Amino acid sequence: MQTSALLPDRAWIAARIPHQGSMCLLDGVLRWDESSIVCHASSHNHTDHPLRADGQLGMANGIEYAAQAMAVHGALLAGSETAPAAGFLASVRDVKWLAPRLDTLPAELQVHAQRLSGDGNTILYSFHLEAGGSTLLSGRASVMLDAGAS
Repeated sequence: MQTSALLPDRAWIAARIPHQGSMCLLDGVLRWDESSIVCHASSHNHTDHPLRADGQLGMANGIEYAAQAMAVHGALLAGSETAPAAGFLASVRDVKWLAPRLDTLPAELQVHAQRLSGDGNTILYSFHLEAGGSTLLSGRASVMLDAGAS
């Protein structure tokens, strides 16, 4: 896996995914290669987190962290200085919740995504989130690329 000192930070990520401001959930990339990525995030502890409901950040929101890691992986693979083609989360499967909430976890999140297969139109990833060495959430996701293009 790639581990150079020039790994993408939050500013690089925000310039390449459609989520801006506080909706850009990831702080940076820890490592990546052609088939996988590991990102880190501390935004789950922000009291102004945009996905909080009734003051809480439920575990289902971990899927958004994983989706953003997949988007960052796509941007890194594209190798361009601009945003890559739009991708849309088409489905999630085999999701396992191993904790009730994200906002009660003081440790930084590690967001893992592994590309399992794909072509020019769809990509299948497995993902899992960890904090403090414990897995919090895992599953698989299908991403559709260029869904709006004709």
